[in-house]
Amino acid sequence: MTSTPSAPDAVAEPDPGRWRILAVLLTTMFMSLVGVSVVNVVLPSIQTGLHADDTDIQWVLSGYALTFGVVLVAAGRAGDIVGRAPIFLAGVVIFTLSSVGAGLAPDPLTLNIARFIQGLGSGLLNPQVVGMIQHNFRGRERGRAYGALGSVVGVSVAIGPLIGGLIIQLFGAETGWRWTFLVNVPVGVLVAILALLWFPRPLFTRVPAAPARHPEERAETSPPVEAELVVEPDVAITGRARRRGTRDRDLDPVGALLLGVAVLALLLPFVQGNPTIWTWLLLPAGLALMAAWVAWEKGYRARGRSPMVDLDLFRTGSFTYGTLIAGLYFLGVTSVWVLVALYLQNGLHMTALDTGLMGLPAALTSAVVSNWAGKRVMDYGRKIVIGGIVASFVGLGLSVLVIQLNAHTGFPIWWLALALLFIGVAQGAVISPNQTLTLTDVPLRYSGSAGGVLQTGQRIGTAVGLALVTAIFFATLAASDWQGAFTTGFAVIAGVVLITLFVALADERRRRRI
Repeated sequence: MTSTPSAPDAVAEPDPGRWRILAVLLTTMFMSLVGVSVVNVVLPSIQTGLHADDTDIQWVLSGYALTFGVVLVAAGRAGDIVGRAPIFLAGVVIFTLSSVGAGLAPDPLTLNIARFIQGLGSGLLNPQVVGMIQHNFRGRERGRAYGALGSVVGVSVAIGPLIGGLIIQLFGAETGWRWTFLVNVPVGVLVAILALLWFPRPLFTRVPAAPARHPEERAETSPPVEAELVVEPDVAITGRARRRGTRDRDLDPVGALLLGVAVLALLLPFVQGNPTIWTWLLLPAGLALMAAWVAWEKGYRARGRSPMVDLDLFRTGSFTYGTLIAGLYFLGVTSVWVLVALYLQNGLHMTALDTGLMGLPAALTSAVVSNWAGKRVMDYGRKIVIGGIVASFVGLGLSVLVIQLNAHTGFPIWWLALALLFIGVAQGAVISPNQTLTLTDVPLRYSGSAGGVLQTGQRIGTAVGLALVTAIFFATLAASDWQGAFTTGFAVIAGVVLITLFVALADERRRRRI
């Protein structure tokens, strides 16, 4: 059933308060991402302070990753249906309260329960950030907004370890880790207050039909299939669904449950420490559940209902290629920072603060490049992403060169910070520009669930990549030395990045043909 856009959404002029909305979103993402990256360097402090064993520590990381990944798509869908602001605020409140629980945890079990809940809060709010950027920004401004988001991502991911190291030095190894969680509380309270004050009322209700697109954005939509996706975003994605008379949207609870359990089954073997043969059997079970989910979504739509993810999204080249690029890139490059931390802290016995400082130049570079790329992604498109992938190759090669020279000639290890600058360039040129290109032709009514699909691909890629690369790293370390393990791990990452480059080049060729 075709709906008529409401008056506020039928106008081409965007919300004049959109930049204030973006400021709230970016502050929230900074809090969320620092809360993730800071944990990596405070694990020894947690183990000391709570007398936790290795399994407890593993679940400090894994519990968050599992709940975060499982709820992303369902949370995006819920934001599309009931309104993005309520789901966003719920995520902020849950994340903030669970940060209090984690910071005051008296034992490892309480801490891990708090981390599970914290991952749930982060999973609720993340798709709303993407959805609200899609809703409030169009054309070149959307690229700028995603560029700003990429700057925040780059800085927060790399500055987290530095903040963690500073907090541990200030408050000591016994209790310092608690403050890495408690610092989220004032930020969360501020964000909730500003959201209530600054978010326009429509964001607190179900998402209406898409605003009229700017003339420049109409011109950017080129392929026939993609044009079909954006002409009438207030109805089902294709003309076929429109002729069937698709019913009003609903939450599709069965689809949400099937996808959530499938993602859980796919993630668990990779995020659990020391998985058994029974754990690995979850992989084929997860694939079977994913197939069941696809069948359910197709049948749900065939019955005239609106599925949680309209699978015709994957007929859009920009969305399909972009999602694949994101998953592959995160599968490879995410492990860079883990291997660097392992090598510097365990191999060279450097401090957590030194490790944080090593990645700081890359973080700042990532922020600058992301801002630059966001302003130009609509001009250069996939070429920016391809350039970023090439920069990651340079960074990987130079990093291995520095490590080998340091081991055999005493070359200063701090030159590694310069090599990692190229990884920072890659982060800025790949992540946010790819997100902009991936979601360009997605109707606003599906922006939350589409953003959830994109982020779920990133989470699965991250989990698989970390498990694969670290397993190869430690296997090589057992048979060789730290330099050999580092070199082998980076070689594996380079192989994954090479595949990512082939996919990006294929998408660029596709774009030239249309």
